[in-house]
Amino acid sequence: MHYALSIFFAVFLAELGDKTQLATMLFATDKQHHPLMVFGAAASALVLSTAIAVALGVAAEKYLSMIPLKLIAGLGFIAIGIFTVWDHFSTSA
Repeated sequence: MHYALSIFFAVFLAELGDKTQLATMLFATDKQHHPLMVFGAAASALVLSTAIAVALGVAAEKYLSMIPLKLIAGLGFIAIGIFTVWDHFSTSA
């Protein structure tokens, strides 16, 4: 249950204010369509896109389980950080 809550809050926070939410808000401003229809269509789209992401993740796990993805991602973020700091000091001088 703790893991499910972690997933819920991570996805919930990631979705706040993103372009999907903004598009849904714009659709809801259209008086020709009932808000519940907008909610149902948007919720269905998010459920389907999440189902596709889970299916792709399960399929990719078979091929990516041998690759240290957390290490690669961590090194990538460190490289981006070094590049950002380097760029800051090289352009401000």
